[in-house]
Amino acid sequence: MLEAQPIHTNLIKDSSDQQFMADVIDASKDVPVIVDFWAPWCGPCKQLGPILEKVVKGAGGKVKLVKIDIDQSPQVAQQLRIQSIPAVYAFKGGRPVDGFMGALPESQVKSFVEKLVGDSVDSPIEQAIAQAKELLEAGQLDDAGAIFSQVLQHEPENVIAKAGLVLVLVQKDEIATARELLDQIPVNERRDQFVAGAVSAVELAEQSSDVGDLSGLQAAVDADPNNHQARFDLAMALFGARQHQAAADALLEIVRRDRTWNDDGARQQLVKFFEAWGPTDKLTVQTRRRLSSLMFS
Repeated sequence: MLEAQPIHTNLIKDSSDQQFMADVIDASKDVPVIVDFWAPWCGPCKQLGPILEKVVKGAGGKVKLVKIDIDQSPQVAQQLRIQSIPAVYAFKGGRPVDGFMGALPESQVKSFVEKLVGDSVDSPIEQAIAQAKELLEAGQLDDAGAIFSQVLQHEPENVIAKAGLVLVLVQKDEIATARELLDQIPVNERRDQFVAGAVSAVELAEQSSDVGDLSGLQAAVDADPNNHQARFDLAMALFGARQHQAAADALLEIVRRDRTWNDDGARQQLVKFFEAWGPTDKLTVQTRRRLSSLMFS
């Protein structure tokens, strides 16, 4: 369950040369303080600033952020011999203990803050999503779906939570509802691996719903082992029946017999399988290894 978090005031503030002693040196004796030296004309500063603010807010009061415009307050920056911006310094116990230059991605900023505070700085939303992913992987669909839904109540546009709920719906065979929810995720926000997995899961579920019955397709393959379209359709029917190992085997057999069939269609479909199953799934790992052996034999 997502619980209400205590409100921490004054986590982020603008400061100056005159207020530096109170806002940074004195304040860091109670809680670590990160100082962001920036300027309005600095492009990388505009990239880093929102990331710093997001991570500090997510830390829930374990750290504070002070922002100093070096054009308005150059004195402290000169004393610290800052040559370029953005420049970030961490203060603890009244003295600088760490820092970095330049704009870093969120993952590295989070690591920097976690090292400073000696604890995780994942927000309650991130913690909830991590828990829901574990439940989804364990097959506890109702519990996973409930948490993803809770996250969306707090953050209606959270694409990871939407993708997670899509995966829950697919596994419950509620494909039409899953498609409706997936269509709410903009195409330019589907690059994340987890979101891409949800896209592939819906597409595969839709594709496997109308390929024909297993017995008829198996008979067609038995009658002509080189009927690759029949074997491909059989693979999709097996996938729809959740016989994932057999589905992968069928596509691998196509690759073994004719890897160029249908413009590399069997291999490309296997890649969709991998996305839907997830990169760490045991079947993904095993099948990817077998595919590599075929491709480079």
